[in-house]
Amino acid sequence: MGKKKNPHAQALGRLGGKARAVSLSNAELTKIASQGGKARAQRLSPAERKRIAKLAVIARERKRAQAKKEGQ
Repeated sequence: MGKKKNPHAQALGRLGGKARAVSLSNAELTKIASQGGKARAQRLSPAERKRIAKLAVIARERKRAQAKKEGQ
């Protein structure tokens, strides 16, 4: 495994990111999040992407079933 990251530096970076996010529009935040998602997907193996997609389908089906149950 690589070098361990400094937890204090991580905390400061997180604070800076949150402060920056406040000043961005929803469209800008969406664009940045999309870039991060694409970068993450490229790093994953095809099998891992497939596993995550299946979990998403299961979660959506569960959410729909719960909404339907509450609607009756």
